[in-house]
Amino acid sequence: MSRPIIFAIDDDSQVLRALNRDLRSQYGKEYKIMTTESANEALETLVEMKNAGDVIALFISDQRMPEMPGVDFLQKAVKIYPDAKRVLLTAYSDTDAAIKAINDVQLDYYLMKPWDPPEEKLYPVINDLLNDWHTHYIPAFKGIKLIGFQFSPQSHIIKDYLGSNLIPYKWLDIERNEEAKTLFNANNLCNDQLPTVIYEDGTFQSKPSITDIAQKLGISAQVSNEIYDVVIIGAGPAGLAASVYGASEGLRTLLIERKAPGGQAGSSSRIENYLGFPSGLSGSDLTHRAITQARRLGAEFLSPHSVQDIQERDGYKYIILDNGSEIISRSIVITTGVDYRKLEVKGIDQFTGAGVYYGAAVTEASACKDKQVYIIGGGNSAGQAAMYLSKFAKNVFIVIRREDLTATMSAYLIEQIADTPNIKVVPFTEVIEARGENSLQELALSNINTKETTDVEASALYIFIGAKPYTEWVQMGIIKSKGFIETGRDLTGYDDFGKQWKLKRDPFLLETSCPGIFAAGDVRAGAMNRVASAVGEGSMAISFVHKYLAEV
Repeated sequence: MSRPIIFAIDDDSQVLRALNRDLRSQYGKEYKIMTTESANEALETLVEMKNAGDVIALFISDQRMPEMPGVDFLQKAVKIYPDAKRVLLTAYSDTDAAIKAINDVQLDYYLMKPWDPPEEKLYPVINDLLNDWHTHYIPAFKGIKLIGFQFSPQSHIIKDYLGSNLIPYKWLDIERNEEAKTLFNANNLCNDQLPTVIYEDGTFQSKPSITDIAQKLGISAQVSNEIYDVVIIGAGPAGLAASVYGASEGLRTLLIERKAPGGQAGSSSRIENYLGFPSGLSGSDLTHRAITQARRLGAEFLSPHSVQDIQERDGYKYIILDNGSEIISRSIVITTGVDYRKLEVKGIDQFTGAGVYYGAAVTEASACKDKQVYIIGGGNSAGQAAMYLSKFAKNVFIVIRREDLTATMSAYLIEQIADTPNIKVVPFTEVIEARGENSLQELALSNINTKETTDVEASALYIFIGAKPYTEWVQMGIIKSKGFIETGRDLTGYDDFGKQWKLKRDPFLLETSCPGIFAAGDVRAGAMNRVASAVGEGSMAISFVHKYLAEV
């Protein structure tokens, strides 16, 4: 944590040098001393410092300055740093102004010039003020700040991106947070500029895209090799495992991700059936460990970038990115996983990101405190989300079309849900409408047997209604079944297989109908939807990559 700041301003250079000397002599070890002669420049600097998270403990301002009186400066400065102590430097003739300032700017002390000796006339005053400031001081967050409206889809997208990439940030709701209002006013922002991201260096971006944020943070790295041995598309568990094994075995490995590493598993609040973790671990923890391991072993990571197409030329695979650039590789592993299916119900699209969320949306859990929350879906992801949200919400309701959860959810989760008093299962029910003004406020539920409808209060709805593979972009004649990529021996049953496959050997177990292109994890037809299974397939794919590369 950086040192608190004592900020002094005086247009008289001799007085300022003396003040700087005495302050540094007594407080230089514990505090950073900043001095300036210009009130206008000082106010500009204060905004940058506030954005960067710097903390000011004490202002000392001379009353007689040409740009503005000291009282006026303090009035403006305390709007940016309302908790800082305030001292006015005055001559004897300015005593009336100083007394008036006690009420106008809640002045803590006015100090007569000169203050010699400082041991008697300066330090005791400053010591008392700093001791009082420390009593009420709460260390400020140092890092990225996000200002916006709680129920803004754009705010949700940015929060989800930062959270999924394990980037520390502080969410500031402009309607409820005083710090948000202070930063909003200090930077002369307007509502149309929200959400705004303020970075640690004091700069800010209004309504930034995910690409803008990634570039600013240096996450969107550039590729360093002209040709890769293997490019892995998708950084879910399968892709992360493939990148770890590919890099560890000496392959020039590149991992491309369109959003954030971890995939659906990365947003899970708790995975309790993963081998080797008896107490369970969060999806973000697993993701962090895996991406760190892959990078340490030499894998490169490119995000956020979507792959638009794959082409083959002269035996090499060309990966076409969303920005039009091309990456050349000798082999490819597709691990793009699945997306949650959309709920086609009136009002859902209107409130998506504003109370309606697909997946766990852990970033929004704190906003559910003491609220009524609904979850649609009876799988493990829904159960894990219910357990996590139950720590915040007043009640969590799991809406399912079946009688109970036994056919779709693991036993350990069913037991945990049964033992959690504020989680309730609502069987034989479906959501038929979402309502609200600026955000979700109410759901209409229908019993699928009796057709009876009920309106219920709902501040949030989390949707887990199955998944569809993210393969719309996959072309090249790669054979798919209901969007899932077919691999291995199952390909031989398709009429188009012979048109695509011209090698004498059969496809390897995880190989697609295009030689040298493999699929692993949930995106593959017939895959088991478990984290451990995806990790196993991702690592297995690299062994087949080696066999393929030995042929060409």
